[in-house]
Amino acid sequence: MRVLLAEDDPMIGESLREALRRQGMAADWVRDGRAADAVLASERFDAVLLDLGLPHKSGIEVLRALRARGDATPVIVLTARDALTDKVTGLDAGADDYLVKPFELEELLARLRALQRRQGGRASPVLEVADLRLDPATREVTRAGRSVLLSAREFALLQALLERPGAIVSRAQLEDRLYGWGEELESNAISVYMHQLRRKLGADLLHTVRGMGYYAGPAKDGAA
Repeated sequence: MRVLLAEDDPMIGESLREALRRQGMAADWVRDGRAADAVLASERFDAVLLDLGLPHKSGIEVLRALRARGDATPVIVLTARDALTDKVTGLDAGADDYLVKPFELEELLARLRALQRRQGGRASPVLEVADLRLDPATREVTRAGRSVLLSAREFALLQALLERPGAIVSRAQLEDRLYGWGEELESNAISVYMHQLRRKLGADLLHTVRGMGYYAGPAKDGAA
């Protein structure tokens, strides 16, 4: 999951970005509304965590501009403003959720997972292909009922593939899901993680389509 965090408080911003990255997400951080607006107009994210009290351009202005462009990227407002009128304004401006500071990280992660499910049109939180199961909430992966321990990046890569079983996901799309701005990226990183996943889970459900990308599911013609 690639997340944009728009937060001007350096302590909150740094701690949230690191917490999201520890969950295997690609988390990018901007500190004012103009930067948030510019980035959202040019790059794609799976979700936005948006503070309302941003300098230069308010969070509400950023949100309204996003929706005016027809961009349906899910937005969770993170703010200390707890008045009913502020909540109504934020939701009516196009926010998908509203979380008042201070909040627990576990609650924020649960709300992000709920947004993912709604975006993917899924009711169940568990992702499955054949006997391979991934639970984003508990971060548990099993194959044929056997628990398999994955690193944060391996988990994030597998989740990206299982969210669209059978669909080919390009290397660039996977890199966007796994790495944020400034994070070191080796040219063969995705290949290495795929090799590790096949070693731990078996190669029969995780495939490479040369020149196109990767997918999870039964083998197709031309896949390796």
